[in-house]
Amino acid sequence: MNKKNVIKKINSLVLEGIAHRGLHNKELTENGLAAFTKAINENFAFELDVHLTKDGKLLVCHDEELLRTTGKEGIIEELTLQDIQTNYHLLDGEKIPSFEEVLALTQEKVPIVVEMKVYKGNFEPLAKELKKELSIIQDKKNIIIISFDPRALLSMKDEGFIRLLLVSTDKKHRWTYRLRGLFEGLDLDYLFMKDKKVQRYAKKHFINVWTIDNKEKFEEVYPYVDTITFENMDEENIRNSMRKKKDVD
Repeated sequence: MNKKNVIKKINSLVLEGIAHRGLHNKELTENGLAAFTKAINENFAFELDVHLTKDGKLLVCHDEELLRTTGKEGIIEELTLQDIQTNYHLLDGEKIPSFEEVLALTQEKVPIVVEMKVYKGNFEPLAKELKKELSIIQDKKNIIIISFDPRALLSMKDEGFIRLLLVSTDKKHRWTYRLRGLFEGLDLDYLFMKDKKVQRYAKKHFINVWTIDNKEKFEEVYPYVDTITFENMDEENIRNSMRKKKDVD
């Protein structure tokens, strides 16, 4: 799908920058309801990560291991949703939200970029549950699906959502760049934008980059990409810069 057609199928707020795991900071833990509320209140699209719990529910957390964001060890896929929400809390004291709770909070006020976190090849049940929970979405422009695992994205092919293939520069994932034609766009490690071939590709295809957390990175990718996933930056400066780019394009 060419860039213009992709842009027609997404909420235009996405083009003003995507808050990485919500608008988190030293007080608000990433991927928490407070960080998402801040993004909603400031009218920013935000990105989050979903895992499938032992009992088949979607939990919002970046790592499968809960230690980094809760201070307590545990693997999401080996625990039930009730186990996790009863016995674990984010470092800011907030609950670890289910995806259902995030959708109820957001109510399509801003778009969400949903990363599918595949664990030990569970892309099929993960996709099945995601389809179920996204069935309440009224405007499909408000959801973008991303994943490093192309199988997960292929499982969402007929759902009507834009899908972006995540690609990092490490050997494990870089090969997937060859599969770019299977999806509506790419979600790239910002380092890819140093490559002239990628810069040329970006002229006709939709590109998001991650994770932009300083001015130097922003200025490096700004001329080439359609939007960015950012964190720990002045969000209003990001918005204003991306709006100027959107108006020019």
